[in-house]
Amino acid sequence: MFYDRAKIFVRSGDGGDGMISFRREKHVPRGGPNGGDGGRGGDILLVVNNKKNSLVLFHRQNHFKAGNGGNGQPKNKKGANGKTLRLEVPPGTTIRNADSGEVLADLIHDDDELLILAGGRGGRGNARFASSTNQAPRLAERGEPGSEMWLELELKLIADVGIIGVPNAGKSTLLSVISAANPKIADYPFTTLHPNLGVVTLNEYETILFADIPGLIEGASTGVGLGHDFLRHVERTKVLLHLLDGMSDDPLRDWAMINQELALYDARLENKSQLVVLNKIDLQEAVARQQTVEEKVLSAGFHFCAISAVTKEGIQQMLFKVKQILDLIPQTEEEKPQPLIIQPEADEGAFSIIQLDHGWRVSGIRIERVAAMTYWEFEEPVRRFQKIMEDMGVTDALVKAGVKTGDTVHIGEQILEWTE
Repeated sequence: MFYDRAKIFVRSGDGGDGMISFRREKHVPRGGPNGGDGGRGGDILLVVNNKKNSLVLFHRQNHFKAGNGGNGQPKNKKGANGKTLRLEVPPGTTIRNADSGEVLADLIHDDDELLILAGGRGGRGNARFASSTNQAPRLAERGEPGSEMWLELELKLIADVGIIGVPNAGKSTLLSVISAANPKIADYPFTTLHPNLGVVTLNEYETILFADIPGLIEGASTGVGLGHDFLRHVERTKVLLHLLDGMSDDPLRDWAMINQELALYDARLENKSQLVVLNKIDLQEAVARQQTVEEKVLSAGFHFCAISAVTKEGIQQMLFKVKQILDLIPQTEEEKPQPLIIQPEADEGAFSIIQLDHGWRVSGIRIERVAAMTYWEFEEPVRRFQKIMEDMGVTDALVKAGVKTGDTVHIGEQILEWTE
């Protein structure tokens, strides 16, 4: 089975906790704080590997987590950084936020790399909070929690040539003849339920990557049959090889119908280079139609060839014609897809306050991060958190909203009791 869609859950690593520690050595006066910082959590990276052509890995496993950072140690020893997780995807993979549908990246070229989630930073140890007025701070930070999200991955094959046509036109047979691909072939509609890839060797130095796109039918652009699943693989091919069934009642109608479906799906496909190939000329009925079809195709400004995928007649001439068309495509056309879409960063200082049935909830990137990184069991970190709330304007906003002594205030996973 060919896997071209996947939904996965990713989580970056948590930062390690900073340590509260004091130097205690015999005969060493005023040892002072020496708690080390926590290590940084591991990142989640998506990396393109052109040796991959399917998303099958993400169907076998769909939860991925990077390594956590190590905790700080005495003697100012920093915790180890968490291991970064690199997830390899095939070229042509589009990454979306599964909740919002927002496109995060379009990974096209080999070694394209996307930092999808950064690991949490390590908490600072108490040695970092020492000052002339506080020489023995009992203050440190817990590690910043990692981030998590659901992603949708969608693969649009990147091939030099996409073979399109109605069901039973002979696309799979043609691919099996010109390459080492071994697609399933039979004499009934919709034999092919997923694209097949094949590498065609022209000579010692040149190869062409072909993709057999499953049979398209009328209404494919609106999703009839598996229209959308098939059509999106046409978008990133450089040339379309439009295979006509020489035994069809009306090959020209088939050709016009599929061209219309391509244009309705994406108007840009109408301008894509196209070689029209009449198949099955080993049969008399197809030979009888060849001249009419050729004249119509050429008059419309398209390239034309006639072949028999079964007897291999005309195959070599067709391949050289494909190579000529590929060579004529401007470099700028090949490089139209942009590798990455850069998303604007959120305002970390922004926050919102919502009244609950039994209390209040404060939401915001920075305030929730600070709450998660606070050692609530020590007095100094709690006082520091209160000052940060005042500096950010959270305290004033809660008072204006009507918070009262004894109310509970939810910040991230922390539940606090409001006091004056």
